[in-house]
Amino acid sequence: MEQAVHLTHKALTGIDLSIIGVYFLVVFSIGFYFARKERTSTDYFLASRDVGWFAIGASLFVSNISTEHFIGLSGSGASSGLAVGHFEWLACLILLILGWVFVPFYLRSNVFTMPEFLERRFSRSCAVYLAGISIIAYIFTKISVQLYAASVVLERVVGWPLWETAIVLVIATGIYTIAGGLAAVIYTDMVQTMILIVGAVALTLIGLHRVGGFEALRAAVPASYFHMIKPTSDPNFPWTGIFLGAPILGIWYWCTDQVIVQRVLSARDEGHAKAACIFAGFLKILPVFMLVTPGIIALALFHDLFKFGPNGEVLNGDIAYPTMIINLLPTGLVGLVLAALLAAVMGAMSSVFNSASTLVTLDFYKKLNPGADERKLVNFGRIATGFMVLLGLLWVPFIHLISSQLYIYLQSVQAYISPPIAACFVLGILWTRLNAQGAITSLLSGFVLGAVRFIFELMDRVHGGHYFENPVARWIVDINFLHYAIFMFVVCSLLLVIVSLMGPAPDRKKLAGLTFATVDEKMEVLPSHAVARKPAAETPSERRLNIAFSALLVATVVGLWIYFR
Repeated sequence: MEQAVHLTHKALTGIDLSIIGVYFLVVFSIGFYFARKERTSTDYFLASRDVGWFAIGASLFVSNISTEHFIGLSGSGASSGLAVGHFEWLACLILLILGWVFVPFYLRSNVFTMPEFLERRFSRSCAVYLAGISIIAYIFTKISVQLYAASVVLERVVGWPLWETAIVLVIATGIYTIAGGLAAVIYTDMVQTMILIVGAVALTLIGLHRVGGFEALRAAVPASYFHMIKPTSDPNFPWTGIFLGAPILGIWYWCTDQVIVQRVLSARDEGHAKAACIFAGFLKILPVFMLVTPGIIALALFHDLFKFGPNGEVLNGDIAYPTMIINLLPTGLVGLVLAALLAAVMGAMSSVFNSASTLVTLDFYKKLNPGADERKLVNFGRIATGFMVLLGLLWVPFIHLISSQLYIYLQSVQAYISPPIAACFVLGILWTRLNAQGAITSLLSGFVLGAVRFIFELMDRVHGGHYFENPVARWIVDINFLHYAIFMFVVCSLLLVIVSLMGPAPDRKKLAGLTFATVDEKMEVLPSHAVARKPAAETPSERRLNIAFSALLVATVVGLWIYFR
């Protein structure tokens, strides 16, 4: 079953370079096309609110999938099998929650950003917290991790120097993002999604053919690799953490994070917004087969290349995807898969650049300069995007210091900031009694709980896993991060409720259209958004189609879980 392994870099032919060149040409052409069209802040930040479901759904998908997924998902596939795919299939269902539960509130309130929605529901201080923590997280986790993953995989596959590769990727992404705003990001994402899927699927099919088919693959690796439901004692994917903790992270990421929701806010009507979420849900089924499965194939084909721990666990799973590219792809397809990798990282980075600049412009600059006209807002948005690009460039000298362990820790930051935000959004639309004092208490307490876990975990790891002897500190460090997310969500929810009940109830007029109890009450239109076109309601025919495809998506995901249980 094992193949001869080649560790040298893959030489790029003229065909490969031509494919990559065409990819860059298409991306820049789209960016500058929309740079000529946009005129107002709605055009720049929300793509004129006239985007259809297909483009938004594709953008949701590629904004989420970056090169770190190529390394991380395939690496986890090689290390432990399909179980990491839980996060992908849970996302399918949480995207339905975004479409059916949150989108109607977001569109009817006519907001541009998630902090703006939180401000309308609770207070300005809550909005400042969310905007600030989001921007910091984008800079110190998303941009750094994406650059690290992209540069490492391209260096391993084709020998491109790490520094130069990172600089080119940041500048290239920044050019079309600054020029065209969200419209350029969404429509380049649509192209990048197609390239990403075609390239990744091609490599998976070639790998399956080389290994002898799916049944031969199952026979070549431990049986546990194809069982996704793990016991509560599993250190990585306990079923309790997956089905109770992971949805908390998912609701924060898919339903309240600016990078994701900004795309949905650009929809031409509510029906298209929901359809986009459903379409993205179907796309999220694919990574298990086109990114996780190649890791398992790599283990079957190139077993001798992997290092194993004392319990048989794979220690260097991150080599799986580069190994597949180097050893399996013929001329031409190398260029296609590299274009897919470039599409993944550029799509994800452009989304971060654009969303961060939106937060800086609308949640800070516009609040400090309420009289700024549309031209000033767009120009400042471009400057803010350029500043984010500059921060990305400043990260480049430190990329080589990011080890695989630190890469994992950076990813876990998101797990520690999400529970209080998810609690405020979910409970905020469910219950009118919750007030601003309860919300800010919950957010700040959650920040402390998350910071304590993150710092304790780092200290313990640095000292070989034996730094803390106190039982409470030991529990904080040792508990599975998904179980800790459940704990944080419960604590933050209780604080939100208790502190709110101790204070006065919010003015019901301010809650019009922002909760289920006040959804039909007339909402006050923000003066700053009076010129913005409000998306139309969902038509009866759109609703019927959305219900049918939502049911099909749920049935598909549940069926897959049953098959791979």
